[in-house]
Amino acid sequence: MRLLQASRQVAIPDDVTVEVKGRRVRVKGPRGTLSKDMRHAGLDMFLITNEEGAKIFKVDCHMGKKKKLASIRTTISHVTNMITGVTKGFEYKMRLVYAHFPININIVENGAKVEIRNFLGEKRVRVIKMLPGVTIARSDAVKDELILTGNDVELVSRSTSLIHQICLVRNKDIRKFLDGIYLSGKGTVVKDE
Repeated sequence: MRLLQASRQVAIPDDVTVEVKGRRVRVKGPRGTLSKDMRHAGLDMFLITNEEGAKIFKVDCHMGKKKKLASIRTTISHVTNMITGVTKGFEYKMRLVYAHFPININIVENGAKVEIRNFLGEKRVRVIKMLPGVTIARSDAVKDELILTGNDVELVSRSTSLIHQICLVRNKDIRKFLDGIYLSGKGTVVKDE
């Protein structure tokens, strides 16, 4: 069954500007600018102001079936993540886990590249480039912890995945060999009071 019209909306904070042009969304905030192309979703996107004068990003879907209606919430979630990214930023924490051979981490090029050495005692040096806009640093408070920060949640989480996947144990019993670099926490750079 087709629904005649469905819509969702998200409020835009005062320190953020959102531009919509041809289903391309650009969000500017204190931490920078993010843009996303959403032309693949056959939805209507526009900016409105309510009675109080607050800015609202609205997404409409006309004559949509189940999958098209689901893409409304997806689009709103993307824009919400972009607003959070340009105001607070995203921070992912990873922990180094090893039983015998200590994993050595070198962060080079001002946090744009990571070199992993001595994983399971191997001589091979694993090199991971962070995706654009993502920086990595060691944690000052916790031993063997890495902190990845950036404005785009997709790029930060993909960089985390690249680090995790390059340190997977091959050809051994993974119940016994638990060595690796694992995601331990997610949050924002600017903490809420």
